[in-house]
Amino acid sequence: MASTDFGAEIRALRSTLADIESVSDVAGIKADIERLSEEAGVPNLWDNPDAAQKVTSALSHKQSELERIVNLGGRIDDLEVLVEMAGEESDADTLAEAESELVAISKTLSELEVVTLLNGEYDSREAVITIRSGAGGVDAADFAEMLMRMYLRYAERRGWKTKVGDTSYAEEAGLKSATFEINEPYAFGTMSVEAGTHRLVRISPFDNQGRRQTSFAAVEVIPLIETTDHIDIPDNELRVDVFRSSGPGGQSVNTTDSAVRLTHIPTGIVVSMQNEKSQIQNRAAAMRVMQSRLLLLKKEQENAEKKALAGDVKASWGDQMRSYVLHPYQMVKDLRTNHEVGNAGSVLDGDIDGFVDAGIRWRATARHDA
Repeated sequence: MASTDFGAEIRALRSTLADIESVSDVAGIKADIERLSEEAGVPNLWDNPDAAQKVTSALSHKQSELERIVNLGGRIDDLEVLVEMAGEESDADTLAEAESELVAISKTLSELEVVTLLNGEYDSREAVITIRSGAGGVDAADFAEMLMRMYLRYAERRGWKTKVGDTSYAEEAGLKSATFEINEPYAFGTMSVEAGTHRLVRISPFDNQGRRQTSFAAVEVIPLIETTDHIDIPDNELRVDVFRSSGPGGQSVNTTDSAVRLTHIPTGIVVSMQNEKSQIQNRAAAMRVMQSRLLLLKKEQENAEKKALAGDVKASWGDQMRSYVLHPYQMVKDLRTNHEVGNAGSVLDGDIDGFVDAGIRWRATARHDA
């Protein structure tokens, strides 16, 4: 990068930052910070821990968003000074430092550009993710568990709070299904591009003949309900079943009928929760997810955008949006964006930033062309 045209690169950085500032509505962010700061300063805020957590989390997110934008302007100014110093002193070390900072600023700007694309109706919401094993038997169940670990590791890398609500274990290995929340602003907008059918190709560890196996798992992502959404469910439309939790658990999880299954009779939507300690807690958690699904269904029906919002996820041949190949070579490839990575192990360990960013850009382009 010795022949870098720093003047042109810095002008391009300033132009990109100006576009981001325009789209991000910096004035609006500042107004949100002021409002949330007032809410966070209310003396009895923590009388309702859940509400308090939402306020403080939203405030932290907005402050971080504004800080990144403001700091970038300063970093570009500093880069310009650094380049001038390197030129005046013919200092190769300073020039190398400038080149390194140019790459870092460009990467941060690219990440911020992706954030500005999260402007859908529910993109700012927290997310509920459900993973279900599909075709492929025990390998599919194992793959479902691999995907759950991948997403939880991804959330952990980003410092996102997660909460597992339900896990249904398969008999031999893996999961039949699992549901968990990501309690972070814009989690739905970010993770909704992961919804669809995922395909795994590998030598099956469950086949004593060592044959190659193809298996599938479905990922569903919905926005978490908020109290202002007003989704009322009449009692006569809801069937409530209680049962004993299964799988790994604590002292009281597997010994009482604390697990709850809700069935919305008109739509057939079923939600189970079993990871809380009491039946009351599990019912409240299940109701929250049920309302989230009904909210999304309502908007799908109103806007005729079912495929855009949730997709028709069948978890079988012909429907996959991403392939994870572990044999005879290693590659993970998204079939919508063509983004691919050769290190499948790293991807399954939660390094999916490239896929998520490419998905968000792909979705924005699809919306623009529609």
